[in-house]
Amino acid sequence: MKKVFAFIAMTGLLIGANQTINAQDAVEAAQEVQEQVVEAAEETTDEIVQAPVEEQKSIHKNIKVKFIEGNAGFMSLVAIAMIIGLALCIERIIFLSLCEINSKKLLEDIQASLENGDIEGAKKICRDTRGPVASICYQGLMRIDQGLDVVERSVVSYGSVQASNLEKNLSWITLFIAMSPSLGFLGTVIGMVQAFDDIQQAGDISPTVVAGGMKVALITTIFGIIVALILQVFYNYILSKVEALNTDMENSSVSLLDIILKYNLKFKK
Repeated sequence: MKKVFAFIAMTGLLIGANQTINAQDAVEAAQEVQEQVVEAAEETTDEIVQAPVEEQKSIHKNIKVKFIEGNAGFMSLVAIAMIIGLALCIERIIFLSLCEINSKKLLEDIQASLENGDIEGAKKICRDTRGPVASICYQGLMRIDQGLDVVERSVVSYGSVQASNLEKNLSWITLFIAMSPSLGFLGTVIGMVQAFDDIQQAGDISPTVVAGGMKVALITTIFGIIVALILQVFYNYILSKVEALNTDMENSSVSLLDIILKYNLKFKK
């Protein structure tokens, strides 16, 4: 009887040990599966992150290769036109941005000074303020004692000078806008001539012979048009700022004349 109980106990221990081993195996297998899933997710994330970088590198590399494949002389001229044109555009944008002021506040300060009869104070406000609007107001205040007609002529004349300063170098920007595609088309013609020369030397018309010259023609044209489009966008933006400043100068001139008229009615009766 004792042997039977001992056999049963031994059997139970073996079954428990087997279940424990199976449970440990299951846990280890689950951990291995989890590790594999995590590794796969990390690899996928790395591929997703690296893909745009590799794509950007490939685009930059392709642009560089195409630039070199185009005729070096004409591509260099197109690049120079783009650099000089962008430099002029940036200079105009910075200058026009500095010319923008709060003209309404300027006129309010001038009016407050003139209401107190302080002409020198109004002139000082204009001198301490940058931009064409302040310069026009200063020129008008310089002739405030010479009559409203003289002030009006002075403001109109000096306004024309300031408008010309705002439009400075715009003609050069339009030159480079027109020059860029023209250089591209010139490269196209040169490429076509090169293609016909290759056909003449080979004595046969085949895609391989024509491909080199045609590639030069198309690449120079593409880059010339792209440069012209970029400069055109900047040029239109500059024109919009010039128009806004011209409108501001005209409105400020009219307001200044009204302020001076009120000053004359108050202090020169």
